Amino acid sequence: MSDTAVFERIKQEINENDVVLYMKGTPVFPMCGFSAAVVQVLNHVGVKFKGVDVLADPSIRQGIKDFASWPTIPQLYVKGEFIGGCDIIREMYESGELTEMFTTKGVATEAAAS
Repeated sequence: MSDTAVFERIKQEINENDVVLYMKGTPVFPMCGFSAAVVQVLNHVGVKFKGVDVLADPSIRQGIKDFASWPTIPQLYVKGEFIGGCDIIREMYESGELTEMFTTKGVATEAAAS
């Protein structure tokens, strides 16, 4: 798959879904500790998200790194915007910034619903 086709596929995913996590494995069965940590945070916050398994497609695995100019996976996108990887998501969660960002961007969370 060409870089253009990969980038178009990535753009489509992040534009069609409010929250997308490019990860190793799936939300139900993460294949690395960093991906598992981000899934755990997102589940704790209670946000619905689409997981994209980069292990299933080598072109996406490399393409998402090039797309964001970010060398590691997982990568979280909210409303089309790259937010960060595991450490950034964990820090944002601990400071309360993650839930605040979801609220600001109009993404429903269980925390906001209860």
